[in-house]
Amino acid sequence: MSFTVAIVGRPNVGKSTLFNRLVGRRLALVDDQPGVTRDRRAGAAKLGDLTFTVIDTAGLEEAAPDSLSGRMRAQTEEAIRQADAVFFVIDGRVGPTPVDRAFAEVVRRAGKPAIVVANKSEGTAGEAGRLEAYALGLGDPLAISAEHAEGMIDLRDALVDALPEQVQAQRDARRRKREAEEEAAAFATADDADDAIDPSKPIRVAVIGRPNAGKSTLINRLLGQDRLLTGPEAGITRDSISVEVEWNGRPFLIHDTAGLRRRARVDNKLEKLSAADALNAVRFAEVVVVLIDAERGIEEQDQRIADLAEREGRAVVLAVGKWDLMAKKPGAIGKLREETERKLTQLRGAPFVAVSGLTGEGIDRLMQAVVDAFTIWNKRISTSALNRWLTETISAHPPPAVSGRRIKLNYVTQPKSRPPTFALFCTRSDAVPEAYKRYLVNSLRQSFDLPGTPIRLSLREKANPFEPKKRR
Repeated sequence: MSFTVAIVGRPNVGKSTLFNRLVGRRLALVDDQPGVTRDRRAGAAKLGDLTFTVIDTAGLEEAAPDSLSGRMRAQTEEAIRQADAVFFVIDGRVGPTPVDRAFAEVVRRAGKPAIVVANKSEGTAGEAGRLEAYALGLGDPLAISAEHAEGMIDLRDALVDALPEQVQAQRDARRRKREAEEEAAAFATADDADDAIDPSKPIRVAVIGRPNAGKSTLINRLLGQDRLLTGPEAGITRDSISVEVEWNGRPFLIHDTAGLRRRARVDNKLEKLSAADALNAVRFAEVVVVLIDAERGIEEQDQRIADLAEREGRAVVLAVGKWDLMAKKPGAIGKLREETERKLTQLRGAPFVAVSGLTGEGIDRLMQAVVDAFTIWNKRISTSALNRWLTETISAHPPPAVSGRRIKLNYVTQPKSRPPTFALFCTRSDAVPEAYKRYLVNSLRQSFDLPGTPIRLSLREKANPFEPKKRR
């Protein structure tokens, strides 16, 4: 049994640094600039022998509900409602400010166990601020340094005292699991090694695109709730936020990412960090949804983004967002599809879906396209079928002679999938023209029904039996 802890506090007190310390890796963006975190982000945390879910939140600020800061505060208050306990973080070097005192009342009204954390208290730097924090009325404050891992044992002990029932239930569940594993191991057989892939494993999906293309709105529609921060402002999303979605009984882990602009226009450190976080989400994903703004059509940056997904070898789905603004224009979908085929030649045949995060139009088609792309991306082809294909392909169009010497293609196999990867053994591999390699890839795509997915073809030279062997 797990429990959930929300990390809250005003901007720039080190909430994301504490979050990263608890999850054991840099998941949340950290910078000296206040207000870096905007959406709430959850992660699997470990603190001593305790394991739990921790939620990083935006800094609490007084603001109108309809403003960006007001919407960020609503996300934080929702995290408090979901949590079993709260880490209320202050800057130990500064001590409690009037803003801290105002938001301590918000935490108190929530009725959740709260631990006041005086962060940035390296050595004795935060002792005075910790003592002043008693005035917040939320119990004994703890002095820690999330950056230097100081005070983590005290934080663990305070969490045990705050949630004794949940901690004991977790320990009991862990004990029962260990006993069940020991019992299962005692009766295990050799046949157990051939278990099938767990069908409940979620498909990892990254949604990428230019700023303000509607990525967060689309994912909120999939979730059926306003989980991610949205609005008319471009560039709201900074961190790559992962959310769990279930569609037709199948689990998905979907990553919302920051909008990707041209590199020449990225001129500040924070945006560079956000872009790097989005690229990591692409590398982690199995399927990438490239979201195109229907009003703006396919621009040069969309081509670069799609090319990134293809280079990383991910299954790709092309989605045209904000379709509710274009649906009444006759022939609009046909024109966009034609434009896509012309400008994104490297992804010719990839699924193409028009969607609207606002109305929900096309959502089922999009999710089915993700499943289909994932299936193709995992496809394996038997060696016998591949070599029959090779014989027929060479007969229809033999490789050209280079410098008067013939190139011989001997044998082909598929060493791996994800994406489909083929090894072709031949003579003079370095002399095979690029145009003929493209012909082979296109023929593979057409013959084995591999539309849109990246295909990797490596040419390997077969050993020459007449070549004298080197002496050892």
